Order: sequence, then structure tokens, then C-alpha cells
Amino acid sequence: MIKPKIAIHKFSSCDGCQLAFLNMGEPLLALANLVEISHFAEAGPLDENTPVDIAFVEGSITTHHDLQRIQKIRANSAYLISIGACATAGGIQALRNMADSQQWIADIYAQPEYIDSLDNSEPIAKHVKVDLALWGCPINSQQIITAVRDLLFRVTPKPERDKLCLECKRQQHVCVMISRGEPCMGSVTQNGCGALCPSVGRGCYACFGPAEDANGPALANRLEGFGLLDQEIAHKFLFINSAAEPFYSTGKGRLK
Repeated sequence: MIKPKIAIHKFSSCDGCQLAFLNMGEPLLALANLVEISHFAEAGPLDENTPVDIAFVEGSITTHHDLQRIQKIRANSAYLISIGACATAGGIQALRNMADSQQWIADIYAQPEYIDSLDNSEPIAKHVKVDLALWGCPINSQQIITAVRDLLFRVTPKPERDKLCLECKRQQHVCVMISRGEPCMGSVTQNGCGALCPSVGRGCYACFGPAEDANGPALANRLEGFGLLDQEIAHKFLFINSAAEPFYSTGKGRLK
């Protein structure tokens, strides 16, 4: 039996989303029986240029070499899935998009001409067609299993876009904003973590990106009512998914 082939590629990132594969444990072994993992540097297999049925891509595009690689990966893939905040929204490194990154390089390195770096950290979809985006910092194992299962059975995956607040209600967590006055991004963030931070009394950090119909300005005004300064509010939005709308426009509007 010819198994479908998958590959896991890395660009500028912390490897956290690749670790989500390794952390699957026994389900990863079951997956390996169903598909052939052709390329996965974190786990061992190395064959980056082989044609595959599904390519998972972690990390943002930050160098000219990245531009060449992602075009080749897209050409060799039937489906391309961006995984994690870096691949879907530029990641934390996208914070440099609001500054003169070339000047930073010149200030740090004695010979900046040897540094291959684009002006911006950009998501994969900025350069090639992405068939499915899995948000999260990092993604979770269930997202991977669901995506592979749906695509191999030719079912169109249904992205998770519910707000985290709904998950808190389902799990009967007491709202940290109401009960403790804790700033929380849950009302504008899509679920994916299972409301992990609110479950231990902490506000959401917006790891899984903007939810559908997220009203960033309304939350910003509410955070202002908590006594947060404009810069503090901007930091809430311009953090893990800073390049994603409406986080970018809301956060940028609070910077002076």
C-alpha cells in the first residue's frame, strides 16, 4: 500500500509547533503507520524537496533564502498548512515590522551586509497559497490529527473561530476580568487551548490569534477602564500575533 506523504518544514520560529508533533506520543506512532513522514528535521527524516501530499510549515518568512524555499515547498505540496503564530501572523518577530530593522542590524553588526534579512517578518500566506492555517503558540496535537484526517479523507477542515470566552463558559470558569479585574484577551481571541490560562486564574494572552468578528477597540476601551495605559494596552494586542488584524490596527492605534 502506498502511504500518503507528509513533511514538516521549519522557518524562523522557536520549534514549539514541531514539538507539538513529538508531544503527540502514541498518536504520533499511529499517524506514522498511516502516512510516510518524508521530511521532519526535528525527528530525523531529511528530504526537503520531495513531493508530498501535505506540507506543514512552521515559522515566518524573514530572509531571501526563505522566499526561495517556500516557493519550492508550495510547488511540491498538494496541501500546505501553516502552523502556529509565526507561520500564520509573522510571530513575535513581526514586532520588528514597526521599526527600522535594517538600522537595528547596522547598529549591532560590524558588517551588516552579511546578514540576510528582509525588512519584515511575514506570514506564509503573504507569499504562497495556504490551504489551511492552524493558529496557536504553539498549536496543539489535536489540531494536527484533525487536519491530517480531514485532508486525507478529502473533507474540508473547519477552522476553530469561537471566542475563548465561550470555552470558559462551557468549562464553567469564573471570568477573571469580572471576578478579579484581570486584563484578559479572551473576548477577541479564538479558542484552541481549552481556556488554559483562565482555568488557573490568569488572563488570556491571545496565543491563538483573533476570533471571528473580534472587536479590538471595544476591548481596548475596557482595558483602559481597568487603568491600563495606552502603551500597556498596545502590548496586549501587539504580542504573539502582532501582524494579525484586528490586533495590529488596535494595538498600533494605542501607540504614541
